[in-house]
Amino acid sequence: MSYAGPEPDDFDDFYRDDDPRGRGGRRFRARPVLVTFAALVPTALAGWLVWQVVSGPDGSEPPKVLPAPAQSSSASSPASPSDSDAKAPSPSPARSTASPTRPPATPKAPTKPAGGGSGPLKGKVVVIDPGHNPGNFQHPADINRTVNVGNGTKECDTTGTSTDGGYTEAQFTLDVSRRLRALLQQQGATVLLTQNGDRAFGPCVTERAAIGNQAGADAAISVHADGSAVGNRGFHVILPASVHAGAADTRPIVASSRDLGERVAGKFLGVTGEPPSNYIGGGTGLDTRSDLGGLNLSRVPKVFVECGNMRDAQDAARLTSGAWRQKAAQGLSEGIVSFLRG
Repeated sequence: MSYAGPEPDDFDDFYRDDDPRGRGGRRFRARPVLVTFAALVPTALAGWLVWQVVSGPDGSEPPKVLPAPAQSSSASSPASPSDSDAKAPSPSPARSTASPTRPPATPKAPTKPAGGGSGPLKGKVVVIDPGHNPGNFQHPADINRTVNVGNGTKECDTTGTSTDGGYTEAQFTLDVSRRLRALLQQQGATVLLTQNGDRAFGPCVTERAAIGNQAGADAAISVHADGSAVGNRGFHVILPASVHAGAADTRPIVASSRDLGERVAGKFLGVTGEPPSNYIGGGTGLDTRSDLGGLNLSRVPKVFVECGNMRDAQDAARLTSGAWRQKAAQGLSEGIVSFLRG
């Protein structure tokens, strides 16, 4: 959503007040002097000047020159996108502002977060996006504001659907996402959630995509459940269409996202027994869309999964079962592992 450190230490310059009036001496009247004395005057004067240079005006040791302090790259280089709030120290008028010329900072590439344990997915990063948020119902003005998704605008977020018994999609997606996270972590992956019920609402679809991008995720998946008509059953996986408009450019991830989606669909079917959708995707369990901000703005392989239809009694019986939600997480995990291991 960026993530300013301490400013470099300031080194005070040295100052010395040289007041020639403070070295005043006694005046002497001009008198005729011997030739021998006149010859000694230049030698004495030269000696006095050398003494003044070597010592301070008060006879003390001259100040030592300290080596120049090391410069922090954040002090004078242009701020990178992740450091946009950092401030360079303001130079004091009483101090020198001269500094060596340095090349501008190179923008930082997405850095994969450290973490993960040992296992076949060690070093891999997966971002799980639990659809909606349980608090969205209390923040209609916040989630209804529009955001740009490249080829148009969408609501920041929505409330999602629910079963006839009141079990909400936001509750379902959080539960499955947490189960999925645990399974992937057991495989050694580093796993991030876009939200974990710890936010008042959202995040917006634009931020959901940005979280995966900034993490440099190897795979990202958005977990949902549908709210279609009674009789419409089954799951489907949504793939990103090729979109190149505004901030959206899915062309680099279309092929990899399809590979991810096909593997997720196959494993989800095998583990859960949930049939492919009978109302979307022509029985393939796959659908391609160009209107979802979470996909349009992604720079990493990403898919959405609609695990079933909450408005259908048969699907709802599965979605409200903890044992089946564990199967759903297992199916999604196996699909992701298959994709990451090639």
